[in-house]
Amino acid sequence: MKPTKKTRRTDHAERLIAAPLVDVFSAFTSGAKLARWLPPEGAKGTFEHIDLRAGGGFLMRLTFDDGDVETKSDDDSDVVEVYIPALDEGRLIVWEVEFVSDDPRFSGTMAMHWYLSRRAGGTLVTIDAHQVPPGISAKDHLEGLDSSLANLARVVEG
Repeated sequence: MKPTKKTRRTDHAERLIAAPLVDVFSAFTSGAKLARWLPPEGAKGTFEHIDLRAGGGFLMRLTFDDGDVETKSDDDSDVVEVYIPALDEGRLIVWEVEFVSDDPRFSGTMAMHWYLSRRAGGTLVTIDAHQVPPGISAKDHLEGLDSSLANLARVVEG
């Protein structure tokens, strides 16, 4: 059965990061910082191309330490292509994410909306991932989102 919008879901995660909003935003527009925080624990990210502005995007290969991780692109990695339709400094970053895979469970575009808002003690980062492909388990995806947010905190909190 081919996945439809009705069979897809939205995943949500958030974290209060003890850093100014400008520092958190810069982690989305710096390739060096993005490569450090976006890959979840147990993965390393390398860019094959990168243009971190509205209208730009990036292609990242995620390579996993654990050989038992189910990957979408080849034996030990996931390749994701991201288009950035919106980059509203200090408010919203939108990514349209495509997994490079022959497996129809991972086909389609997942929209990731990253919201940044000033809070006492830092910046609240909220992520809503819409149209999550059915091949990505909710448990694994939430663990990955939480891990990326923890990495983001480590990068910007200093």
